[in-house]
Amino acid sequence: MIKPLNDNVVLKKEKVVNETASGIILSNKEKETEYATVVAVGSGSKDEKGNLVPMDVKVGDKVIYRSYSTTSVKIDDEEYLIVANKDILATIE
Repeated sequence: MIKPLNDNVVLKKEKVVNETASGIILSNKEKETEYATVVAVGSGSKDEKGNLVPMDVKVGDKVIYRSYSTTSVKIDDEEYLIVANKDILATIE
C-alpha cells in the first residue's frame, strides 16, 4: 500500500458508468466527472508556527479533485492517484 507524506492524499478513481434505465450504456466522453475514493491520507502540513494542520478528508470519503494536478501510480495492477490536499475540491455525500 502507498503511504502518503505530509498533505498528500491517495485516491482510487471511480469508474463512472452512465446507463439508462433500460440498460443502454452512454458515452462518458462529453461529460466526465473526476471523482475518486480516498484510500490513504498523509499526516497533514505544518503552519508557520509548526502546528500540524489537520487534513480535510479521511479514508473512505468520495471526493472531486483537480484532474490536472495528480500523479498516477500503478501497484499490483491497481491504479492510484496521488494529489495534494489543496487540490481536492469537494466531498460527495
